[in-house]
Amino acid sequence: QVQVVESGGGSVQAGGSLRLSCKVSVSIGSKYCMAWFRQAPENEREGVAIISRIGITYFTDSVKGRFTASRDNAVNTVYLQMNSLRPDDTAIYYCAAKRRACSGLDFADFDYWGQGTQVTVSS
Repeated sequence: QVQVVESGGGSVQAGGSLRLSCKVSVSIGSKYCMAWFRQAPENEREGVAIISRIGITYFTDSVKGRFTASRDNAVNTVYLQMNSLRPDDTAIYYCAAKRRACSGLDFADFDYWGQGTQVTVSS
């Protein structure tokens, strides 16, 4: 069984920054593609970022230039650094893991999910 646990959410003013962490209960270095999703109230779950097995990142258009992502395989953790936050970034952010290489930000492609962490951005 693979456990995924997010942390680092909170409340911030528009223009501020937050760093989310995602800890995985197994070694992820050679096998797992990781991703971040988010879901705002009354919205569908939206893909935010992919971090490939070798650290290559892809972002949805709405966060490009503002968010970065990385992974530290030594501690089985991935990160989402969120800068220049806007109120429309407010959502629950979820970390997801796939046992194979990622092919996109379709939530159905991912095998394991965290419980989510709330991010609230006020204007």
